[in-house]
Amino acid sequence: MYSCLGGFLGQILSHTHVPSGSCKHHRSLTVTQTPLSTRYASQEMMTIFSARERASTWRQLWVWLAEAEKELGLPIPDEALDQMRANVVVSDKAFSVARDYESKFRHDVMAHVHAYGEDAPAAAGHIHLGATSCYVTDNADLIFQQRALDLILPKLAKVIKNLQEFALKYKDMPTLGFTHYQPAQLITVGKRAAQWIQELMMDLEDIETVRKRLQFRGAQGTTGSQATFLELFNGDAGKIVQLNEILCKKAGFPSTYAISTQTYTRKVDLRVANAVCALGATAERICSDIRHLANLKEMEEPFEKSQIGSSAMAYKRNPMRSERITALGRKLARLPANFTATFETQWFERTLDDSAIRRMDIPEMFLLADSILLALDNVTNGLVIYPNVIRSRIDQELPFMATESILMKLAAHGVSRQDAHEEIRVLSHQASDVVKQQGGRNDLLERIKKHEFFKPVWDDIDSLVDPKLFIGNCAKIVEDYCNGEVAAKLAKYKEALDEASTAQLSI
Repeated sequence: MYSCLGGFLGQILSHTHVPSGSCKHHRSLTVTQTPLSTRYASQEMMTIFSARERASTWRQLWVWLAEAEKELGLPIPDEALDQMRANVVVSDKAFSVARDYESKFRHDVMAHVHAYGEDAPAAAGHIHLGATSCYVTDNADLIFQQRALDLILPKLAKVIKNLQEFALKYKDMPTLGFTHYQPAQLITVGKRAAQWIQELMMDLEDIETVRKRLQFRGAQGTTGSQATFLELFNGDAGKIVQLNEILCKKAGFPSTYAISTQTYTRKVDLRVANAVCALGATAERICSDIRHLANLKEMEEPFEKSQIGSSAMAYKRNPMRSERITALGRKLARLPANFTATFETQWFERTLDDSAIRRMDIPEMFLLADSILLALDNVTNGLVIYPNVIRSRIDQELPFMATESILMKLAAHGVSRQDAHEEIRVLSHQASDVVKQQGGRNDLLERIKKHEFFKPVWDDIDSLVDPKLFIGNCAKIVEDYCNGEVAAKLAKYKEALDEASTAQLSI
């Protein structure tokens, strides 16, 4: 909404104000900045947590408060409101004025109150009337979290849609399952993707829930007693209810939290963090699978024609995007510990040790989630499958898996089950020796075809090792899930998904 700015985190770290009109590619290279704002996150998310957005939102909150107070009978001049409305967006000059005031007051909110008063002199005596600092700081944080949640939800839906299409495309393609990272019963490529989808669906549902339950702090006074507003309205408590209803409507919230202290409870931030940060764990888990499959040469993330995998080993095709997501996911997944500590160490009606850490943690949480989703969209929309490699790996393991079917066929021909079991055991160990000790291919089926004991089923051997006979109900599981529960959830995001394009990564 406002000019192109760096992330608020970058400005905290650099202790500088980024001038209006500067973009992330033209920032000074002489100050410390966060990689989230310089490399990974979207401009939209960075703008939400920029210094100008923060200060301008404070001004908007003061406008809404003054408008509501006037509507409820307080004598606030029209000229004051006109000047306030005309100066909502904080200029570079106003930032400079606020910095000067803060160096004098050591209080950021009061510094901006005075700077706003210079821009809107007719309103100087009416700005912040009845409010405490948390009227602007806390309500602004709730607004930013609301906007940030609204930004990441359709991005998460886009990743799910990518994987839904992928899962349905490969619902019938057999691949080795792994338990303990050892070959196990076959599944399908689509079934594995459906596992990833289900975990992302859980994240989507959790984030939707905290978004739906997010409320406003409103105007509650210095300790949540509403005493100052009760005095302003001459003891009319009904007007305080009306005041908060007006403020909620203006800010786009359904209601205020029933109980506030000086702040809204930091339990709210923790609830949001638990939902958003769980996405980091999911992303790390999915990309770890992709990285292992890349090592097996069964699946790769997109790899561009001119991309370099290694500065030393020119032949390498490293899964750098999945590795980046893994790193960002690891950081995001561990942030709830900070929010937990901030919540549990608040004393009584409020202590200020929540301030500095929340200025870092809240923006960082959303910048991380945004960065992860941009990269996940890019990766999941361009996954490459190598069917011949997948089949060759199946062929190394399938002969062992097929032995039970061979055993049953022999029994149907009247052969002793125990005798058949022993013959298969001996040949299996011989084939295993070829694979493990000699580095050869699994020749168990050839051994069975040459052994007279198995002559009754020689003609059946090839038909018994079709991989599709070993994938169970995978295809139906994928179809039922992706065309049912997943499709129903994605329908809510149809408009956004129809307009969405795949995220392109420049680095």
